Amino acid sequence: MTQEKWGQLRQRLLKTVGRNNFTTWIEPLEFASLEDGVALFNVPTTFLGNYVSQNFSDLILYELNSAGEKVQRLSFHAPANVARAPARAAAKAPAHAAKGAPSPAVVESLQAAPLDARFTFDTFVVGKPNELAHAAARRVAEGGPVTFNPLFLYGGVGLGKTHLMHAIAWELRARQPELTVLYLSAEQFMYRFVQALRERRMMDFKHLFRSVDVLMVDDVQFIAGKDSTQEEFFHTFNALVDQNKQIIISADRAPGEIKHLEDRVKSRLQCGLVVDLHPTDYELRLGILQSKVEVYRDSYPDLRIEGGVLEFLAQRISTNVRVLEGALTRLFAFASLVGRPIDMDLTQDCLADVLKQSERKITVEDIQRQVAEYFNIRMSDLIGPKRVRSYARPRQVAMYLAKQLTSRSLPEIGRRFGGRDHTTIMHGVRRIEELKATDGQIAEDIEILRRSLEG
Repeated sequence: MTQEKWGQLRQRLLKTVGRNNFTTWIEPLEFASLEDGVALFNVPTTFLGNYVSQNFSDLILYELNSAGEKVQRLSFHAPANVARAPARAAAKAPAHAAKGAPSPAVVESLQAAPLDARFTFDTFVVGKPNELAHAAARRVAEGGPVTFNPLFLYGGVGLGKTHLMHAIAWELRARQPELTVLYLSAEQFMYRFVQALRERRMMDFKHLFRSVDVLMVDDVQFIAGKDSTQEEFFHTFNALVDQNKQIIISADRAPGEIKHLEDRVKSRLQCGLVVDLHPTDYELRLGILQSKVEVYRDSYPDLRIEGGVLEFLAQRISTNVRVLEGALTRLFAFASLVGRPIDMDLTQDCLADVLKQSERKITVEDIQRQVAEYFNIRMSDLIGPKRVRSYARPRQVAMYLAKQLTSRSLPEIGRRFGGRDHTTIMHGVRRIEELKATDGQIAEDIEILRRSLEG
């Protein structure tokens, strides 16, 4: 693919995603090569590459293939020396800068990560799986006295953690523009910390992070195993709490379940309000699609979507809201390009690959979600370390079904159950096999779950 062709595709992406999103996320992409079905793009930061991969990859893949390019996936490459970039600015800092004041270079390097204009409370669709997390986020965003610190939001990919984080930041900035609200990923926190160490500017780093009014750190699990970064995060956390400053954290699992995270950091993260976002149900997914359709009406006022399409998508694409939203974005773009209404035929033609993926074999995660819901326990307790009977038996049932209904090996299943050893999985499977022969209730539970998963 030529640079000229990529330039033409960018113009189509501009019309689809809007000027703000294009300027922030698409424009920085630099097409590098296309080999063996992989389109490689150079990006200025790893964060930007990850964000584009999660939010716009489906749309970019669709545009590339529509233009005749055979692309199966996208790859993003950030320069290895990206963390050193601010050093050049640091060299230009005035030699007579006031002692103790943050240098301009460090101030620049600690700017908050960009907020997505789409991620506000107005665009967040509330349902039973996320209502508690939404209410807690709303309370924090209202400002006022700090009632719980930190607010810790956790859940799987595509369940709305980042949306709520951005919504809190937008609301705080609107209500109290005088506040210093710093939002960044844990990965960025680590980069800033390493950079400050390298440039011997740790006092600047400490001063800046301890002077914010609200600190928001996304995907905190990324600092696990990084001892020096955890140490500095712990001290920053303590300093802000002592000043009664609000801290908001997100992760893909509960604090106690993040491996290689120091106990004292876990303890600190658990001292506030810990809220999980459950997997979406059908009603919530349908509500999300209906909300997105209303947004798209502005860009596609003449496009007609026929009855049954949204219900079909909400039923078929159930694991990830980002995939669901990406499918709808692709559907509207495709229908607009070919000049056809969005009906079931067009939907199945346009989204054949996405729908095929949704028909994939049962996964361990599918089983875990179904078992947790069936036994009315939290997902975190199902895969967590607690050994009480009310959690241990459902956990063994899930292990048994994972062995029976998936092709995963025992060590692979163990990794998905909190990093357990394969012998633990083997013991759980054997125990359920024994109980099936003697306990009619267990046998019935397993049969109901099997039918539900295979249905």
